[in-house]
Amino acid sequence: MKETEKPLILSIVGNILLGLIKIIIGYAYSSISLISDGIHSLSDVITSIIAIVGVKIASKPADESHPYGHARFECLFSFFIGLALFLTAYEIGKFAVERIIKGEVIEVNAIMVGVAILSIVVKEIMTRYSLFIGKKLNNQILIADAYHHRSDALSSVVVLVGLLLQKFGIYYGDAIAGIIVAFMIAKVAFNICLRNIDYLTGKAPSKEFFEIVKKEVLSFDKVIGVHDIKAHYVGPKIHVELHVEVPPNISAKEMHDIEVAIRNKLEKLENVERAYVHVDIVD
Repeated sequence: MKETEKPLILSIVGNILLGLIKIIIGYAYSSISLISDGIHSLSDVITSIIAIVGVKIASKPADESHPYGHARFECLFSFFIGLALFLTAYEIGKFAVERIIKGEVIEVNAIMVGVAILSIVVKEIMTRYSLFIGKKLNNQILIADAYHHRSDALSSVVVLVGLLLQKFGIYYGDAIAGIIVAFMIAKVAFNICLRNIDYLTGKAPSKEFFEIVKKEVLSFDKVIGVHDIKAHYVGPKIHVELHVEVPPNISAKEMHDIEVAIRNKLEKLENVERAYVHVDIVD
């Protein structure tokens, strides 16, 4: 099993178990917040399956139809995960509002509180593992899936607070917790979608990145200037194009060696996949 797939398999197994536990206990005691949290966990199963498909496609090498590789599929599937989160937020919010409108209240017990605490602990462990592997491999799908776990852990925190409020006589605490959970999930969904839209549409990296590139290029001997630095995201990776200026008293071999050396150095920068270097002679 590939390293990228291990967190996703763990996610599927863990979310099936947690989702079923929360939904069963939620139905048994009529807790809308636990039922909603369970639905959220089961929705993670769907997004993790989407993520596995995305990882497999994104890892395919370049071919005739995709000469720059399949990295954009990583961001495309991450975007789908964000959309799935929006749908989850809507469903949870709808259930919670219906509970308030109907004026239903529930009795909170230790089993319900225990399930919420179990969910918080398990989901935070899954978050940290997926985030560790995702950042290690710079894999946007794993990072998106990790924040999906984190949203579930935070929603369980809200559920726990809501149940405790209801336990101590604050009516509709359970339903209010469900509404807060919905907004929290929607915020995570928005951030995931926005970030991956930037990757899919070829947004330029930060100004700090351009300063780093300029500094690296000017550190080479016989490079007296650099101009027309351009960079954009191709999926989660960065492609860079630039012109370096060299003096006229330089041989063709030296020009070639400078071009190769700069390209190799830039392609060692974090997230840089390709660098295109043009050498210009200036007086």
